[in-house]
Amino acid sequence: MDFKTTSSGKILMTSEYVVLKGALALAIPTRFKQSLIFIKKKSNKLIWKSYDSKNKIWFNCEFNLSNLHFTNSSNSKKGKVLQSILLSAKKMNSSFLSSDSGGIVKTKLDFPNDWGLGSSSTLINNIANWAKIDPYKLLWSNYKGSGYDIACAKSKTPLLYKLENSLPIIQETSFKPVFSDNLFFIHLNKKQETNNQIKIFNAKKISSNVILAFSQLTKKFISSNNLIEFQSCIKKHELLLSKELKTKPIKEILFKDYKGEIKSLGAWGGDFILAAGPIDSPSYFTKKGFKTIIHFKKMF
Repeated sequence: MDFKTTSSGKILMTSEYVVLKGALALAIPTRFKQSLIFIKKKSNKLIWKSYDSKNKIWFNCEFNLSNLHFTNSSNSKKGKVLQSILLSAKKMNSSFLSSDSGGIVKTKLDFPNDWGLGSSSTLINNIANWAKIDPYKLLWSNYKGSGYDIACAKSKTPLLYKLENSLPIIQETSFKPVFSDNLFFIHLNKKQETNNQIKIFNAKKISSNVILAFSQLTKKFISSNNLIEFQSCIKKHELLLSKELKTKPIKEILFKDYKGEIKSLGAWGGDFILAAGPIDSPSYFTKKGFKTIIHFKKMF
């Protein structure tokens, strides 16, 4: 085994979308991760095998190292995305994947790849570690995100994250709410295409007052001393962002009768939501047909 690395998944707790415009955000690395192992062989081929959380291969292909063209791909669209990332990495480090550095790559997710916890960002950070390059540059050569997911991939603690002059500003923070028994992550049974949503939002003009409001709300999320304060932050955050997105909050659409507050996470309309309410909340969501419910303490 010549190289091994692991990166953490991510949850963006606050300032989704507006973090792209410079708002302060609370981002937390999850206990769910993705690993990458490279086993060197005397070959001019790179054999790629991606394993899911059930240890089954969900993607595989083979690259010719002379030009990084791929063959025998189980999914040509995913093959092209991976090829683009590897080509970008090689541009940043010309000695990476030289013609005599063939072998086998095995990646392994320990979360389902439709959860939206960072199957792409953990892969990019792992490849950057392998290629010995800047993971943010690798991300931004292929995607338009804020980079908070890379910060999470590299971290073991919650973070305050913001973009300043297009550069990431990261500060470790603590987020251990005493009311964590009342917090639950519920998967909405569908994955949201984040990159498309980012393109749409990047075209919007957001006032400096709105950006400031989200930054202040982020600090209030962290300093909330009880569930009522935290629920108030969620309600304000959802209403403020719904005005900017011209979209109804998820509680209004799906969970009007929930006796608590609900916050969208990441790109609105898919992946996980955060529910802050009664301890028996899981039974409410199960009855609604949502079976993937993760307690706050089990996510982190």
